[in-house]
Amino acid sequence: MATVHNGQRVIVVGTRQSALALTQTGQVIDELKRISEKHGFDYTFEVKKIVTKGDRILDVTLSKVGGKGLFVKEIEQALIDGVIDLAVHSMKDMPFDLPEGLMNGAIPKRVDPRDCLVMREGSSLADLPIGARVGTSSLRRSCQLKHARPDLQLESIRGNIDSRIRKLETEGFDAVVLAAAGLTRMGWQDRISSTVSVDVCLPAVGQGALGIECRENDEQIRELLDLFNDTDTEITVRAERSFLGALNGGCQVPIGAYCVLEDKQEGERQEQRQLVLTGMVGSPDGSTMLKEVMRGTDPEQLGRDVAAALIARGADRILAEIGG
Repeated sequence: MATVHNGQRVIVVGTRQSALALTQTGQVIDELKRISEKHGFDYTFEVKKIVTKGDRILDVTLSKVGGKGLFVKEIEQALIDGVIDLAVHSMKDMPFDLPEGLMNGAIPKRVDPRDCLVMREGSSLADLPIGARVGTSSLRRSCQLKHARPDLQLESIRGNIDSRIRKLETEGFDAVVLAAAGLTRMGWQDRISSTVSVDVCLPAVGQGALGIECRENDEQIRELLDLFNDTDTEITVRAERSFLGALNGGCQVPIGAYCVLEDKQEGERQEQRQLVLTGMVGSPDGSTMLKEVMRGTDPEQLGRDVAAALIARGADRILAEIGG
């Protein structure tokens, strides 16, 4: 049942309690307020902080914690229970399968999807010295960076953005790898030493995008979120998520994907524009790296096709070996 106060519906927005999560949730609420005022919706917004399993377990690498939805399950349960009305997630944290009764109500415009390096010295991957210590909690990142630079010492590092950057000094890392989007949303672009080309390190599925989750039966929220959705971002992320779903992948396996929508040609209809999807599966040590690039117009089919092409080349065996 929706909460109403002084005639206004109070929309309770669930989020993790990290500085990044709260910052991006605040940015989402500001935009939803603008949309509400423009379209005459009488809504107010409140934030509900929720601690997830992934937030509680900080001394173990994500791949060893296992399971999917480490950063979303408790938030989704609050949605199901009616404690919150919508949830703001980093799309890369969202499993392919959503609980019954929930849906992605909006995927707003994506920001920079690339990974980036925050370095003590230098301004590119090539500047890292032989044997440099690089911190990351992601098998996907370590797999691809090891493939590009087998000399690097990739080591696990957890915590929020600020604490990971501090470990450059406190724990003697030469660089840490982060999502450029997180630093951008925090207004910390000046801390980025170098972005890593998608040709070197494919992003996580949905990286740089947000997922605004809601209940399927909440028509008011769905109407509001539909006005917040970015069609181009939605269709490319759908292709990436279809790829993820076909491989049954999660945080604990080295899977990357990035989809772009080719520029619209004169006279071409929206539904005819070509999607270009690159998918990757690799071994954790970086010794094996399988990539496929395909084009298509149906995002779900394109994701399945790229996954099938990788499976035909042995991706299923790689994933089976590491428990994917």
